[in-house]
Amino acid sequence: METEDHDLRRKLVQQNQRLLQNLNTQRHCSCEVRQLVSEIIGQKIAASTEIRLPFYSDYGHNIKLGERVFINANVMMVDLGGITIENDVLIGPGAYLISINHKLDPQHRKELELKSVVIKQNAWIGAKATILPGVTVGKNAVVTKDVPANTVVAGNPAKIIKKLQNKRSS
Repeated sequence: METEDHDLRRKLVQQNQRLLQNLNTQRHCSCEVRQLVSEIIGQKIAASTEIRLPFYSDYGHNIKLGERVFINANVMMVDLGGITIENDVLIGPGAYLISINHKLDPQHRKELELKSVVIKQNAWIGAKATILPGVTVGKNAVVTKDVPANTVVAGNPAKIIKKLQNKRSS
């Protein structure tokens, strides 16, 4: 069964890459953009949703888009773990939504950890923000500020909850 899942996933990724290449290299009106992205994600996109090109994803079929969503140019969605974007969300240019990671244990480093990303209604993801696996951005939240180096930030409002030790490996 796992081999069948892997083969199906590989075929979907290949199809996704062909569609993305067409999407990002040809001229399209907004209705054609919605149609191509609908094919990529396997869901009809509302006419009220606007996606600026280029748009990127790795898998595509695990993206769920609400209505009146605005996705600016150069947004990347790594969606194997699932990405849900609710109604009225704004996503700034160059944002990354990442729902997949690799295991930390070197013995299992090539194994994947899938954790969904959820962007709740009316949230705003600012330009070049990165949303990591397992993160939910709450309703009406705004993500626009830098996070200091070597810190873990969480909560509402977001606060530094941990400073990381900068250990250099020899």
